[in-house]
Amino acid sequence: MKVMLVGGGAREHAIAEALCRSEGVELYAVMGNRNPGILRLCRGVEIAKETEVEKVAEAAERWGVELAVVGPEAPLCAGVADRLEERGVPCMGPRQRLAMIEGSKSFCRWLMSRYRIPGNVRYASFTDADEAAEFIDSFEGEVAVKPAGLTGGKGVKVMGEHLADREEAKAYAKQVVEQRIGGGEVVIEEKLVGEEFTVQAFVAGGVVKPMPAVQDHKRAFEGDRGHNTGGMGSYSMPDGLLPFLGEEEYSQAVEIIRKTAEALRKETGEDYRGVLYGQFILGREVKLVEFNCRFGDPEAMNVLSLLDSSFAELCMQIAEGRLKSEPKFKRLASVCKYIVPKGYGVSPAPPAEISVDEAAISREGALLYYAAVNQQDGRLYTTTSRSVAVVGLAESLEEAERIAERATSHVRGEHLYHRRDIGTKELIERKLQRLRKLRGE
Repeated sequence: MKVMLVGGGAREHAIAEALCRSEGVELYAVMGNRNPGILRLCRGVEIAKETEVEKVAEAAERWGVELAVVGPEAPLCAGVADRLEERGVPCMGPRQRLAMIEGSKSFCRWLMSRYRIPGNVRYASFTDADEAAEFIDSFEGEVAVKPAGLTGGKGVKVMGEHLADREEAKAYAKQVVEQRIGGGEVVIEEKLVGEEFTVQAFVAGGVVKPMPAVQDHKRAFEGDRGHNTGGMGSYSMPDGLLPFLGEEEYSQAVEIIRKTAEALRKETGEDYRGVLYGQFILGREVKLVEFNCRFGDPEAMNVLSLLDSSFAELCMQIAEGRLKSEPKFKRLASVCKYIVPKGYGVSPAPPAEISVDEAAISREGALLYYAAVNQQDGRLYTTTSRSVAVVGLAESLEEAERIAERATSHVRGEHLYHRRDIGTKELIERKLQRLRKLRGE
């Protein structure tokens, strides 16, 4: 089966590896950078902007692909699935109207309100900075300020963390509107406090098949300090839950995903076909932080490294709207750590050469996924985003973390760093203590 992948990051490298574990797959790719991990798996590659929908569709037609799998959100929000399906190529990824669940945070909250989906928050959206300021002044409690559109996971700012007070919240809301960050619409939401977690689900034909829960770490520095990033790493547990997340809370998150998929079908008249990713927070109850219309990055590396089913078959079933298989996952813990350029997320170091000892990483028992790097003349260079992800798998979280941490030593460069604390017992215990205190336990 000829399969085309759209995207060139570590998430897409993980998708490519999972596809190629399936029998009989010939892989092709459209990506904006020369990701060496994806390049070596492909029969053909087109280097192009992934949001150039016509170029993507033309490549699919030229290669005669039978299935397209889209990694990032931007091409989906630009309508790449619509265009591919118009050309007769089934696509694992939602059509443009359905991708609005991520493409517009105001639409997401409105949909949840309209269909009375649990886990929603108090919110309002604005395209006028003065009206946003009035709302912030009148709001009881602290707020989160969010650009409504796509910002690569870096646009949200929260009072008490990134914003000192209401004046800074109003100033940032004005910046979002006037500088048209994420399109120029700003969403003001109640600040949520607790532990964040991710549940991703395969969705098609009204069927929802959830994956293991994962905890991502957005903050740039150890101890969950610093600015937000696209994600510095993540972990999962052998039972598919998390140290602070039980069966009941996990089931509540899955039910929110189910109800949202149903609401999207009712609202648009179209079938959601792809991955629906819910980012949740557990405080006194489970609340939704946001929805994404694709695999998480880094969470894809956790779940796809554990997937023990034919990913290509799952993708084809989803693309055709007939999800029948039950995805199976290895009962192992996983820890993903990203190695990134210093300043990533704010003012990253300029592109520089790095070295990756793939054989040594493999000897450590870890998996390697290349992210936003470029391969030129046999050499590897960083870009302004994340560079390399390593993943440890083991029967215990402690051993998975040790494997991943050892693997990081085999990625070298002048301006690289990573968070050593992801997946460690010490960090998780601090998180548990904070949650117990919040819940009065």
